[in-house]
Amino acid sequence: MKFSLWTKYGALNSQPVFEAFKQSVINEDHSVVENDHDADVDVIWSVLWNGRMALNKEIFYSNKPTVVLEVGGIQRGVTWKVGLNGIGLHDCMTSAGNSRARAEQLGLRLQPWTIGGDHILICCQNPKSHQWAGMPKPAAWVNDTVATIRKHTEMPIIIRHHPRSPMTAHFSHHKNIACQMPKKIPGSYDNYDLTFDRAHAVVSWNSNTGPQALIHGIPTFTGPNSLAACAADTDLNHIADPIKADRTQWLNDYAHAEYTLHEIAAGIPLLNLLKRLDNLVER
Repeated sequence: MKFSLWTKYGALNSQPVFEAFKQSVINEDHSVVENDHDADVDVIWSVLWNGRMALNKEIFYSNKPTVVLEVGGIQRGVTWKVGLNGIGLHDCMTSAGNSRARAEQLGLRLQPWTIGGDHILICCQNPKSHQWAGMPKPAAWVNDTVATIRKHTEMPIIIRHHPRSPMTAHFSHHKNIACQMPKKIPGSYDNYDLTFDRAHAVVSWNSNTGPQALIHGIPTFTGPNSLAACAADTDLNHIADPIKADRTQWLNDYAHAEYTLHEIAAGIPLLNLLKRLDNLVER
């Protein structure tokens, strides 16, 4: 099987991840080319069609299987997503019923469910990402989300802009609304402040915010393809009294959604992908 790594469309922090994945392909006796359409499988960086990655969109929407490498949310800059045809629930979380071992290895521990939160946090996403495909404009989504929430509670709402795609819309026509602009953490590559202090619930679609909120014990509402969906609530009509599911098995499985550079080079995610790619690649 031939893999084409589209390194020229990768973000500045993508090179070590591409190199690790390349090593795993070579170790399994498959072939690797770079930036070449003549391959069985394309390997791209991210599904954000913007900046350096904009031209990945054409590759992604071709008829070939596409492996997507992406920044992780478990330990940002340490763990990385490796998904097939996306980075959502069914693209990255491909194993279930896992033991606690890897979660312990990564230091993942569930905090108790929060009690007595005093606001609802809505976290927005970048509409240029495939993660937002088929969704309305972010401002329209926010308005619809707030309207649903207001059917059930007058609790204050904080709307958190996406750091790379702040909305120009204002939401002052809604009551008890405030907006929050993420602040970059000094000295980091692309980390931004995010706290869940005193949050009654967090609403997102399918960003890293969902899993983070669940781990912190915040009732979480997401879309069906979020990595948090298996333990989150997908019905905003429950916003006043969110469902608090058992998160134990979800966390054990989520721990297998991302990998370190060493694990990628060792072929752990590749071996999982090959089982699925054999059914997709024409011989």
